[in-house]
Amino acid sequence: MYWQEENNREQFVVPENVVDLLFQINCPALPVDHAWVLAEEINRLLPWFSDEAQAGLHVIHVADSGNGWERPQGAEELLYPSRRTPLVLRLPKHRIEDAAALSGQTLNIDGHPIEIKTARQRKLRVTDILYSRYVACNPDWEEERFLSWAISELKKMRLRFKKILCGKQNLLATPGGPLLTRSLMVANLSYENAVYLQEQGLGNRRTLGCGLFIPQKSF
Repeated sequence: MYWQEENNREQFVVPENVVDLLFQINCPALPVDHAWVLAEEINRLLPWFSDEAQAGLHVIHVADSGNGWERPQGAEELLYPSRRTPLVLRLPKHRIEDAAALSGQTLNIDGHPIEIKTARQRKLRVTDILYSRYVACNPDWEEERFLSWAISELKKMRLRFKKILCGKQNLLATPGGPLLTRSLMVANLSYENAVYLQEQGLGNRRTLGCGLFIPQKSF
């Protein structure tokens, strides 16, 4: 008997229509709530960024350590990125060359410089569990209403999944006032569906890091 699983990880070829571009950075410290200012700085240097439908910004995160240190929660508190912490943009492949213009630039994030160095491409991940730290949410929605909306949007994309879980709320500072977000996990996706969701995202405010999906453990 010959048996081949359609969803075998080794057999699935990840398309490269959309990729992550990882820039090495030198950044001694950064405010926890930096999404808006970072997006503005990127738009200053890449004027097309906010108009590109499949472009997104991964907000910079620093992993909790095993020695008791936890990521600070206050918006004005500081993160301390390591030398391995990247700045990551999710981009359609035709914008990779344009985005390389960031290399060699220095961004000013509320007085904290980020020196942008060289970049490398990374394909979207092969996984069946995806997670978004921030999905933009109507401030009037309770968790149940948000989940109903998310399920409806995912079904409009014709995605098949068996589990969806809403996580904690978070506020992102914007000039128009705080933006309410919720985290979201979607599980038991086919590899094809998982890549498609990473390509398309969910909801709006992608350039603030909202609606971008990553494997449950990433960056």
